[in-house]
Amino acid sequence: MAGWIVFAASMLMVIGSIDFFEGLIAVIRKQYYVLTPSQVIVFDMTTWGWLTLIWGIVLFLAGLALWSGAGWARWFTIVACSINVLGQLAWLGSSQYTLWTLTSIVLGIVVIYALTVRWSGYSESVS
Repeated sequence: MAGWIVFAASMLMVIGSIDFFEGLIAVIRKQYYVLTPSQVIVFDMTTWGWLTLIWGIVLFLAGLALWSGAGWARWFTIVACSINVLGQLAWLGSSQYTLWTLTSIVLGIVVIYALTVRWSGYSESVS
């Protein structure tokens, strides 16, 4: 069972890294992402890039907290992953680069599954 939690923490750190680099690319190269008229994003590309970059750092830190066995990290991660999946779905229709977006969505769903299946006994197995 502890394997699922460690796997979820690892995948959350990967998701955070993907979000971080998506945001970094949007901040540095403003013309890299081309928004279509049917965009869902309500910010300009620089603002969206900074928000995504900071969100990636938050997800990475939540993955570290989850790995350490913090009880609050489970619920925070479930909520944060749900928000991230919805945000990535909003970006999916506006992006020409769907591979990273789909990767982040699938990993987010796997993390949510891993954290909602079972949790009891994790604190004892970490110690």
